[in-house]
Amino acid sequence: MKHPPLAADHVDAPHRELVLGDLRLESGETIVDYRQSYVTHGTLAEDRGNAVLICASLSGTHHRLDFLIGSGKALDPARWFVIATDPIGNGLSTSPSNSAAQPGMRFPRFALRDMVAAQGRLLGEGLGIERLHAVVGASMGGMQALQWAVSHPTFMRKIVAMTPMAKTAPWAVLVTEAARSCLMADPAWTGDGFAAEPERGRRAYIALMSALATKTPEALSALRDRDDAHRWFDGVLAQQRAIAVDPHDFLYQSWAYEAHDVGTSPGFGGDTEAALRSVQAEALVLCPPLDLFNPETAGYAAAVAMPNARYIEIPSAQGHQAATSLAANDAAFLNRTIGAFLSR
Repeated sequence: MKHPPLAADHVDAPHRELVLGDLRLESGETIVDYRQSYVTHGTLAEDRGNAVLICASLSGTHHRLDFLIGSGKALDPARWFVIATDPIGNGLSTSPSNSAAQPGMRFPRFALRDMVAAQGRLLGEGLGIERLHAVVGASMGGMQALQWAVSHPTFMRKIVAMTPMAKTAPWAVLVTEAARSCLMADPAWTGDGFAAEPERGRRAYIALMSALATKTPEALSALRDRDDAHRWFDGVLAQQRAIAVDPHDFLYQSWAYEAHDVGTSPGFGGDTEAALRSVQAEALVLCPPLDLFNPETAGYAAAVAMPNARYIEIPSAQGHQAATSLAANDAAFLNRTIGAFLSR
C-alpha cells in the first residue's frame, strides 16, 4: 500500500494495519481480505478513557488532522490516545487500487456506515477499546463523526464535526459528479476503469477540487492578475499530482460520499432529523461562513437538530479548506476551540 509523501506539517508515526478478513457491507456485498490502516499517537490510559478517534476526509489519509496533533495542541499525545484511521477506499486501507481479489471496478460499492463499521472492528478487535472520549473529523470525516454518534450513541462522550453534512446536499452531489466527470472524460477511461493515469482529466479534477469547490473568491483575492492566478494553479497542480489519489479510489469514495444520509441508518426510516435527535454525545460543529463544497447551512442544520450541540463559525475566508492548516490563524483557532471542548 503506497503511503503519500510526508508533508512539512505531517506528524509521522508507525503505520499500522489490522487484518479483518471479510468485511460484510450494508449492501450485502463483501470486501475480501479487508485491511484497516491506522496510526496512533500517545498512550492509552489505564482506565482506557482517553481514546480519541480521527476519521479522514474524501481522498484523505490518517494525516488529515495532523495540525491538531502535538504538544499544546487540541489532540496533545501527552493527554490523549489518538487513533487516526484511513477510510475504506483511500489507497491505504483496502481499496480498488490495492485489492488483489477485487481490483479496480470489480470492487464492491461501500457506504460511510461501512467505514464506521470497519473502524468499530479496529477499536474492538484490534485495540480492545469499548468507549471513546471523542470522535473527530472534517468534511467526510465530520460526516463519519455524525454517523458514529447516530449508530453508536453511547460509545463516545463527544464528537467534533468540521464542515460536515448529515445528509449530502444536492450541491455537494453535483460537485462530486463534476469531479468524476473530469476524470472520466480523459481518454484513459475505458468505460470500465482507467487504463492509465488520466493526465488531462486530472488537471480538470484538480482545478475543481483544489480551487473552485474548496476555496472562496476571497481566499484567492491576493492573486494580482490572470498570470498570477495561472502561476498559483500551476503550483497547486504540481503539489496535488505528487499525492494524487488513484482515480478508481476517488470514484468509489465519492459514490459513498454523495449517497450518505444518517437518516437511512437502521431504525430511522430515512428521517435525517430523527436520527440527529437521537444523538446522545455532546457535539461541536464548526463551519466557515462560506463553503462551496459542503454548504455551511448543512452543518448548521445538523447542529440545531442534535439535542446537545454547539455550532461555531470558523472565522476564515478559506471556504471548505478552513478546516486545514492552510492558514495559520484558522489552525490556531481550531486548536484552541476544539482543545477547550475536549477538555471540558
